[in-house]
Amino acid sequence: FVTRYARSVVQQATGINGNFPIIPYGINQDFFRAPKAQKPLTEYSEQNPFKLLYVSKLEPYKHQWHVVEAIAQLHRAGLPVTLDLIGAPERPYLLRRVKDTIRQADADGSFIHYYGHISYQELLAAYHNADGFVFASSCENLPNIMLEAMASGLPIASAQRGPMPEALGDAGIYFNPEQPDSIANAVRKLVQDEQWRTQAAKLAYERVQAYSWERCAHETFSYLAEVAAHKLSHRSVPTPEFAALNNLSGKAK
Repeated sequence: FVTRYARSVVQQATGINGNFPIIPYGINQDFFRAPKAQKPLTEYSEQNPFKLLYVSKLEPYKHQWHVVEAIAQLHRAGLPVTLDLIGAPERPYLLRRVKDTIRQADADGSFIHYYGHISYQELLAAYHNADGFVFASSCENLPNIMLEAMASGLPIASAQRGPMPEALGDAGIYFNPEQPDSIANAVRKLVQDEQWRTQAAKLAYERVQAYSWERCAHETFSYLAEVAAHKLSHRSVPTPEFAALNNLSGKAK
């Protein structure tokens, strides 16, 4: 399993018991950039806004429209923030919903932008040019996108659902992704509190160091070797299930 959360959900749903290992995926080294010095809110303005980023394809559980409503709320309150949404338009009806919400919130297109699918190099630039990150997904196995934001040295406001708190820990501020007011309150604290941003980005960057492909490969092959050794040690007394699988395998050959 890639998270403790995933293991718990699957075990509860299937009744499978056992202390199966947690082996998370890695993050490409291209994303890693140490957190930049955080500036106080007074240094941001309409001309030099605080740039928020949300990367995720358009899916029902990603709640981009709620994020748009939250950022519009903050903008109306005078907070100098912008939002860039990046992610493939997987479902046409959700694309319409997001675009309609953006038009209602930002009629002149001055502070909320949807870019759809972009190239890998453009994605890296978006992470590294942002000032903060919003992750409003309510259903994940392992939040790779949030890990990319952590590796990019960004302060993060995240949905308090699934494995997100497991990955981000004390390095983030959390919200209910289905309530725009909750999202707005979390993002407001992120933007206004320079000291919190500094500490959170540093802690997130430290936490994400554990998510390497080298570690993933080493632990995966170590586990496979452990399973193989266990199989060999019990080869003389196969279980009925194992015998049945061997029988099927022989027929397939």
